[in-house]
Amino acid sequence: MKKIAKNVYAETNYRGCNPGFVVTSAGVVMIDTPQMPTDAVKWREIIAKHGSVKYVINTEPHGDHYTGNYYFKGTVVAHEGTRQAILASNIDQMKERMRKTAPAEYALMKRFRFRPPTITLTKEMTLYVGDHTFKLINLPGHTPYQVAVYIPEEKTIFTSDNVFYKVPPWFQQAMPYEWLESLKRMEDMEIEVVVPGHGEVCDAGYFPEMRACVQEWVDTVNDTIKQGLALEEAINKVTILDRYQLDPEMRKMLLRFNVGRLYQVLKK
Repeated sequence: MKKIAKNVYAETNYRGCNPGFVVTSAGVVMIDTPQMPTDAVKWREIIAKHGSVKYVINTEPHGDHYTGNYYFKGTVVAHEGTRQAILASNIDQMKERMRKTAPAEYALMKRFRFRPPTITLTKEMTLYVGDHTFKLINLPGHTPYQVAVYIPEEKTIFTSDNVFYKVPPWFQQAMPYEWLESLKRMEDMEIEVVVPGHGEVCDAGYFPEMRACVQEWVDTVNDTIKQGLALEEAINKVTILDRYQLDPEMRKMLLRFNVGRLYQVLKK
């Protein structure tokens, strides 16, 4: 865990997303929760030293951002689309996967249930908690339901998966052109500290690089479409992931997700 601003903490070494929290004069506000139960329990113990949890904000509809909600108190807040995704999640399927692959994690899931948000937004929302302001803004990109959490008093933003710092981005539900616009919108804000969805904490200087990354994926897949390549041919043609050190199976899956989604969107 790192202290990244006066009252803001973030963790970048857990499996899954980067969770964080802000210590206010009225309690703790969490942004996302650890995916793995053992990490969630450790995170809960750390947070308890700073105060009680008043709110848990989930920034997107993917499980690595909301699975740990179960282990924390506090009112859950998220986009309406994230609420619907959580309600549609298959708890038995997830627990069975944990039972087979991670017995230590499964041991902490006997009474596990998903905790969907009880407060939702579709565009924007502001939470005033003690001496802090939390501006929740729907910025479509990685998914239609991405929520950035901006804390002006700390000049800090949690971008969720609209920013992947120096690691491969995922496009499985992406809206690529909206993603580019959302990054530009964040770039124009008064920000000193950026907590990405994945990768290390950075500053606002990374926004142009992230835009260039998204644009490269868009241009590359567009080129395969202009060449008249079928989807399978396009997947085999794209080499962007060669610059990363990835397990071969992970590389294969990520290519299929990314190229498949962009091919579908750009073909239209």
